[in-house]
Amino acid sequence: MNGLQRVLAPWRALARFTSVSAVRSRELLALGALAATLLSLPALGHDGKLTFAPVLRDVAPAVVNISVESSREVRNPWFNDPRFRRFFNIPQDAPQQMTRRAQNVGSGVIIDAGEGLVVTNQHLVRNSDRIRVSLKDGRSFDAELVGSDPGTDVALLSIEAEELTQLPLAEAESLEVGDFVIAIGNPFRLEHTVTAGIVSALGRTGLIRQGYEDFIQTDASINPGNSGGALVDLDGRLVGINTAIFAPSGGGAGDGFNVGIGFAVPVHIVRGVVDQLIEFGEVRRGLLGVMIEDVTPELREALDLADDVTGAWVARVVERSAAQEAGIQEGDIITSLDGDDLATSAELRNRVGLMRAGDDVTLGVLRDGEEELRIKATIGEPERQTIAGASSSPKLEGVELRNLTGDHELFDTISGVEVASIGRNSLAWRSGLREGDVVLSVNRRAVGSVEEFDAVTAEEGGLLALRVQRGESRLFITIR
Repeated sequence: MNGLQRVLAPWRALARFTSVSAVRSRELLALGALAATLLSLPALGHDGKLTFAPVLRDVAPAVVNISVESSREVRNPWFNDPRFRRFFNIPQDAPQQMTRRAQNVGSGVIIDAGEGLVVTNQHLVRNSDRIRVSLKDGRSFDAELVGSDPGTDVALLSIEAEELTQLPLAEAESLEVGDFVIAIGNPFRLEHTVTAGIVSALGRTGLIRQGYEDFIQTDASINPGNSGGALVDLDGRLVGINTAIFAPSGGGAGDGFNVGIGFAVPVHIVRGVVDQLIEFGEVRRGLLGVMIEDVTPELREALDLADDVTGAWVARVVERSAAQEAGIQEGDIITSLDGDDLATSAELRNRVGLMRAGDDVTLGVLRDGEEELRIKATIGEPERQTIAGASSSPKLEGVELRNLTGDHELFDTISGVEVASIGRNSLAWRSGLREGDVVLSVNRRAVGSVEEFDAVTAEEGGLLALRVQRGESRLFITIR
């Protein structure tokens, strides 16, 4: 009796010796055939058992443990108390911060054994002082950060090691809802933990942060420590990098606890980001230059649009941008990109976010609710102007600011200037300003570019009250 006959035998017997109807018998036989099909998959079936073991033997050595050491400055609340300072004779100009050390752990995936390239999450390695990569065979190496991309939460590391195992990358179109997937990582410091599930949904957006989101949703268990780990298919190919969970506390896979819904960055985004990180050390996204919103039912009603109209409504066209040069107008609805229909504004943002300056695209545009246009546009180069803070105000000595560009996760949601770098123990640092902060206003005057910031601070000779966006929070920082 061959393997297929062994699988079908109990189902045939059940159909013969029970009183079920002929239709029910056919259903049972169909279930048996399904079981036989599962057993025929490369990742399943040895000695008559369902198992993922054959896949894991090949995949597991390519998944690594990542340990990150970092330090950050925190304000000492006692230093704000003048009585405390007088009692301990602390000078008024003494630093009000203290250094706090931290260690974080997560996972990574070797994608190039020859070059020692490891993919992980950006949120795991940001602000790191030291990154250590540990292999399944017990070896451990210091890693160099090749580059990272906050917009997609992807980072690329490099280690000098031999005899590595790499994971092949799957094709984007190979994954469908309902496919079996396996998550491998180091949750709760439990190295090389394996969980399995299915693809629950594809193309999830707007869930975790304002970034370039096109998540794979899975019910494979993902927990703290899984960040940066592998999501693989039954052929042992990498389909995604685990990055976040849906939990009461929200956040990345390093926060909260799994409740059955996890998210992974799909491999087609990972591939595009890694290519640019290798070439440039950063992601140099092209920019179309439009502020966009979803075409909601309310918008369709207000504009008297058909119910099947979808895409991105253009709320604003940036001056001297690729969109303006191509003839895009405020109020246009971009319905397709290179012939592919757009369901949401996030789809347009994600697609453009993976393009480079100079790429040519064809946009399907609905104008005034009636006229359908095909507009050709050439993706532009984001403006990367920076200024040194000392040029606008002595209080900002040691601070470098830059305009928000298309690769910033908050680019099309706020208007401000980003702190590109800041000297430690500078006046701005001691006052609480940090690298990555986005300054929205100075003394209640909005600043949307470095030119506006320079003009405002040049006029303000006294106190500077900065309204700052830091992650999902807003705060006021006063520099005296």
